[in-house]
Amino acid sequence: MSGDQHQTSYPSVLLHIGGEWRAADSGRIGEVLNPATQDVIGYYAHAGILDLDLALAAAEHGFQSWKRVSAFERCRVMRRAAEILRQRCDQIATWMTIEQGKPIAEARAEVMAGADIIEWFAEEGRRSYGRVIPARVPAVRQLTVKEPVGVVVAFTPWNFPINQAVRKISAALAAGCSIVLKAPEETPAAPAELVRAFVDAGLPAGALNLVYGTPGEISNHLIASPVVRKISFTGSTAVGKQLAALAGVHMKRATMELGGHTPVVVLRDANVDAAARITAAAKFRNAGQVCVSPTRFLIEEPVYDRFVDTFHQATKSVKVGSGLEPETTMGPLANARRIEAIDGMVHDAIQSGAELVAGGQVVGNRGYFYEPTILSRVPTAARVMNEEPFGPVALMVPLPSLEAIIAEANRLNFGLASYAFTRSAAAVNRLTDEIAAGMLSVNHTGLALPEVPFGGINDSGNGTEGGADALEPYLNTKFVTHRSDA
Repeated sequence: MSGDQHQTSYPSVLLHIGGEWRAADSGRIGEVLNPATQDVIGYYAHAGILDLDLALAAAEHGFQSWKRVSAFERCRVMRRAAEILRQRCDQIATWMTIEQGKPIAEARAEVMAGADIIEWFAEEGRRSYGRVIPARVPAVRQLTVKEPVGVVVAFTPWNFPINQAVRKISAALAAGCSIVLKAPEETPAAPAELVRAFVDAGLPAGALNLVYGTPGEISNHLIASPVVRKISFTGSTAVGKQLAALAGVHMKRATMELGGHTPVVVLRDANVDAAARITAAAKFRNAGQVCVSPTRFLIEEPVYDRFVDTFHQATKSVKVGSGLEPETTMGPLANARRIEAIDGMVHDAIQSGAELVAGGQVVGNRGYFYEPTILSRVPTAARVMNEEPFGPVALMVPLPSLEAIIAEANRLNFGLASYAFTRSAAAVNRLTDEIAAGMLSVNHTGLALPEVPFGGINDSGNGTEGGADALEPYLNTKFVTHRSDA
């Protein structure tokens, strides 16, 4: 990225390969649009095959350097990167809002949370312990040691340009791996500044590389390379399955954080008003473009009308507009594709028999704005009840019992996040045992902290990108045994 770090205009975003910020070898560039205005605001360097090969070579070289750095010193470098990210928060957040659309307060929170994630992984990397295994005979020693798996390739989406990339970068670097990050073309500036924070903290050349380009070309070329030992992908289930299959062909480890269709269980004994306010705030965060966004509200019939009414009242306070305006609480959708998809699903649901409580319309004639939308009594056959909407649409469904709610929650093969609101310990125990999801949050929305697991099951992926388990996929376990009386 060229120019003064304190500039207010949107930058031109370069590739980062082997410690250098550079244009694509071909000179090719791509446009970046502001989703609030549909204006072209900048450009990114569009990598070709030669650039990808340079990135692979740089990562291979960088791995040889970085893996020899002690875990203690790796921690120090990463902590410096976290501090640099905090210092640059306002500038990075502004660029994120311009390129992605989310309100500036959410963008700032994402940058600061990214710094916390770096610090957490930095410290966790110092605790990659091996084991001493008791031997059967006195002269034998048996132990395991942890070693970095090697070069990692990561693919990250546009909905959280910092948050999704920082988990993969931090886990890889904390383990001693090098990494090639394929960041999103729609939102290139924020992840570039994340990379810059690591580089400016003193990371060796080649340990962290950044490319943009044609997603299919990049994934096919990088995953097939014998240099690469692990991939990590966040995105749609359909693309994730393709990449997981490609990784399997080439015997590469793969962590997949894929789509969801999050159920929200509201039982008759819940604090209904609090549940409605909490979930309304979560539903319209980032315009619903969140993989763990509350989506299917499965509500016991005695409290259904009250919940829907309270949720509706909370929704009325959502202010749609440019993310740069301080009063805005929901910005635009990311692109024209999302508008078309959401509008199509909403109209299909209404035609299928759902009741429109609020929203359901495009806002204005410039930018990708859509009203916060509530659909009531949505039939199971509606597309939006089966396909991840990934937008500002809340689906309300009355059900007669906990048994019926659990059955509907588990009807789809997604299994990322789930929420529940109840005062019953027995119900919590049953939901813990029976809800098919990688995460369950009861009476609050307590997900995605650095120290807790983050991941799904079934069509929502495999592996975790948070908590103590997140480092393990980036490490090999080597067994060593020796006999001293030979």
